Amino acid sequence: MVSLLLPARDRFGGQRLSPATGKALARADRSQSAADPSVDGRAQMARVLDVLPRGWPVAAAARQRDVGDAANAVWLRADPAYVQPDINGARLLSYGQALGLSASDAAALLRPLKPLFGDAGFPIDAPVPSRWYLRFPPGARLPEFTSPEQALGADMFDQLPEGNEGRRWRALLSEAQVVLHNHPLNASRAAAGLAPVNSLWFWGAGVLPDHVRTRFARIASEDEALTALAALAGAQVDARPPSWPGNVGDALFDLRDGRDLALLERDWFAPLLAALAKGQLDGLQFDFADGARYDIARSQRWRFWRKPLHSFVTATGRGGA
Repeated sequence: MVSLLLPARDRFGGQRLSPATGKALARADRSQSAADPSVDGRAQMARVLDVLPRGWPVAAAARQRDVGDAANAVWLRADPAYVQPDINGARLLSYGQALGLSASDAAALLRPLKPLFGDAGFPIDAPVPSRWYLRFPPGARLPEFTSPEQALGADMFDQLPEGNEGRRWRALLSEAQVVLHNHPLNASRAAAGLAPVNSLWFWGAGVLPDHVRTRFARIASEDEALTALAALAGAQVDARPPSWPGNVGDALFDLRDGRDLALLERDWFAPLLAALAKGQLDGLQFDFADGARYDIARSQRWRFWRKPLHSFVTATGRGGA
């Protein structure tokens, strides 16, 4: 079985489906789950991963993958970030891997931050230049933080927790921003035309889950939350290839950033449907963020009386299917 994680169908608007895809979806077994309103796709990913206790402890999962020492602690990501001040505050424009930090860059930036966070009782380190971590003792209670995917382009202080706990993190973030603003590395980055690392982004708080399970042997995605937790489940995790790579067994491919239906048809839908028709796949599944799922099997070719879909407009309640 091969499953494709796809964006909500209305993202494709009136783009036309190929005759082969329209025919296959019309003949497929369709089910409907709750739509996923979140930007970071948690509800959709929960259909892929069974995490207990319930939650999305990305920091602990990623730490275990990076270092293997996530047990017996609470973890929070404090990733390097670039925020741009404006008249209403400061907006998150870039973070983590997009900043292109080397190991020596990360070490230099962390050097003045370590006393700040160490004195607050939670040490900071960066086993990977793009992934920075704060460690808390077992039992520490942390507020809910917004994932960076949800916060991109938004005012960063609007994304921080409210109340007394929020004031604590706002104050700590302000101190960290002063340290980073004055760091000489940012002057050299600016001279080279690179974005400064002038802030941190707190997110992904939690402890290592008791268990994570998935039915997929392989998960290919650029989403760090999905891949970090999938690694805990024992799945083979790798980057998503540019097109269907051939027979890979039970696998999931994350295509949620797809917007051009013609490219998806060419690189994924057409070769997968051809492999299914030849008996090279046990089944094919389209899982959309709006909760629609289409399970496609070779035996469904006998449902010839069903009219093909022409676009996803008709599949979302404004027409047939």
